[in-house]
Amino acid sequence: MVRNTAAPVRSLVGRDGESEVLLSLVRRAEQGEGGVLVLRGEPGIGKSALLHHVEHAAPQRFHIIRASGSEFEDGMPFAALHQLCVPVLAQLDTLSAPYRNSLQVAFGLADGPADPFRVGLATLELLAAAAAERPLLCVIDDAHWMDTASASAFTFLARRIAAEPIAMVFAARDEDLTGGLAELPGLPVGGLSDAHARELLATEKTVTLDGRVRDRLLAEARGNPLALIELPKAGGFALPAPSPIGSRIERSFQARMAELPRQARLLLILASADPTGAPDLLWAAARRLDIDVPAASAAVAASGLMVFDTRARFCHPLARRRRSEHIYDRLTMQEMHIAREVAAGATSKEVATRLYLSKRTVDAHLRSIFRKLGITSRRQLRSMPDLG
Repeated sequence: MVRNTAAPVRSLVGRDGESEVLLSLVRRAEQGEGGVLVLRGEPGIGKSALLHHVEHAAPQRFHIIRASGSEFEDGMPFAALHQLCVPVLAQLDTLSAPYRNSLQVAFGLADGPADPFRVGLATLELLAAAAAERPLLCVIDDAHWMDTASASAFTFLARRIAAEPIAMVFAARDEDLTGGLAELPGLPVGGLSDAHARELLATEKTVTLDGRVRDRLLAEARGNPLALIELPKAGGFALPAPSPIGSRIERSFQARMAELPRQARLLLILASADPTGAPDLLWAAARRLDIDVPAASAAVAASGLMVFDTRARFCHPLARRRRSEHIYDRLTMQEMHIAREVAAGATSKEVATRLYLSKRTVDAHLRSIFRKLGITSRRQLRSMPDLG
């Protein structure tokens, strides 16, 4: 990860205690005493912000590697583990042959069954080899969405890095921990105090609120930082009726997405399907959909939903969540069947035969699909995410 060393590390409002715990973990790892910590809490409570903070506050000599769980990859064994290990795969040739082969099998580079125990040992050897050059900080966000094989491998690693210069920090929702992560040392992240909530609200200055609306917002947000920032944008001067904080924040993100130009919305959908955040991959996919990348990315960045720097990052996991599903909600069941067939390469005549329709009906449905998805060709449809 490339860090901006010129910019000072900004403290998080009301999170001095949590920040110190994380930095203490990093300092111990720098001295060769590895450790792990799982940040636990509700959506929007500030777990991702704490991860971002520790990344930028860690000493410059640390090599920071990242991974994040993804709803789109939770059925793919070792997907999150692969994401974490990619930056250090240059060390693969230093491993003994059995361990090297175990990782190659786990990552789909060789055939054969993956032995979870051997994969865990091989990953430990791989990270230890990388940490021999520079201390490692492993940052894993959205751990509750990880595939089970990766979660088990990470738990295996976390129990065996005590003598290595490696720090591992996870962020996850309390109720959804899998693969043994619930048994690892944890740090509950709770709501901000009333004083800190008021300070954050004043610092953000998202909109001007009168006293009664501000007090109601503070009461309903219950110290949730993301709610304090996003709910004023969603509700204006009068907050909507009480509903779960997470769903209301997500609706706010959806409303902001709906206001974007068509190409900017398509760019968001593509970004949501790629957990790596690699800009070069995103730009390449966008160009296949004939998206004007500079204009679309500028519109998305201006909305505050994503940040584009060394990585393409959503402002919060709730802003990423199921972006692609929302656009496909516009399609009827018949249109969704046709879209999937065409995306797989079928001609209108082939689709008509399979679905017992006339070719004219299929073509009419395709015109409707193109209009609803904001695209103009079969090639673009084949490039849309999650139609397989």
